[in-house]
Amino acid sequence: MTDHPTDLLVDLASDRHGGKVLAANDEFFAPKENLIADADPIWNPAKFTARGKWMDGWETRRRREPGHDWAIIRLGIPGIVRTVLIDTAHFTGNFPESASVEGIYLPGVTDMVELVRDPSRWTVLVPRRALRGDLRNEIDLDRTTPVTHTRLVIHPDGGVARLRLLGDPVPPDGLLDGTVDVDLAAIHNGARAIDCSDRHYSSPNRMLVPGRAEGMWDGWETKRRRGPGNDWAVIRLAGRGTVDRIELDTAHFKGNAPGSWDVEGIDAPGATIGNLRLAKWRALLENIPVTPDHRHRYEGLAGGPFTHLRLNIHPDGGVARFRAWGRSSEPWISPA
Repeated sequence: MTDHPTDLLVDLASDRHGGKVLAANDEFFAPKENLIADADPIWNPAKFTARGKWMDGWETRRRREPGHDWAIIRLGIPGIVRTVLIDTAHFTGNFPESASVEGIYLPGVTDMVELVRDPSRWTVLVPRRALRGDLRNEIDLDRTTPVTHTRLVIHPDGGVARLRLLGDPVPPDGLLDGTVDVDLAAIHNGARAIDCSDRHYSSPNRMLVPGRAEGMWDGWETKRRRGPGNDWAVIRLAGRGTVDRIELDTAHFKGNAPGSWDVEGIDAPGATIGNLRLAKWRALLENIPVTPDHRHRYEGLAGGPFTHLRLNIHPDGGVARFRAWGRSSEPWISPA
């Protein structure tokens, strides 16, 4: 059992999470912004532009001199990159021969001059390696330090549909000072869903993004349960702390909301997924009936300290948002 299953990692660079492609040296055939689009790449055989075939990705012109092409991305959420996914979907005769990825930790910096001023500050995340066309080229990393920006380098030219930087969010510098309430379950604050019983329709991390849900797709939904038991999701909080209030939202889930839910907590810094599954959890919210398409708020809890929360839904269904407000001065990890 891995503690970092790829489909429960957060795409730190996604435009859905605020990522932005700051610059690219060339985007003749297809714009750089496509690299981090949240939606999966599509193929339209009939669509062309004034410059050639329309492609759902970033594509540079054919290089006629030595060199390489590049794009610099500011992550929407600073974090530790666990897996890099260079997706060449639909690029069959026009994908790069090889690619590399670099990273840097410069929170708050958007100035390109500052980013490229000293190349030695960039560290190699993925050494140059061959790519295959029309394929999700997946590379697992063994890293413990966060990054805020990455640079994708392709050799010598070509097209990449998506760049996914899958990893663990880290709390923004200075956020968890223990003096004010923050949403300890928000991925932008450093939280992440690390385990769940079912993610047939979507990841539980969808519950932890900012704002109200845009639709049923923008939340966590499990398959219909045909046997005994219930579904659940474990959230590693942004930091060890107390939880004063919880918000659970079933917006857009009208015929498929859970019948009831409860929330448990545990104080287990650094615990593995296996240990958490076997551990004894403490009740924070007892089993409560659920109203479909409704925002539920529970205050005055004063529970903790907790490092993880477990949301149990009975027996199955969908949850749009999960919030856990409280105070912490102990981030789950300290930024480098």
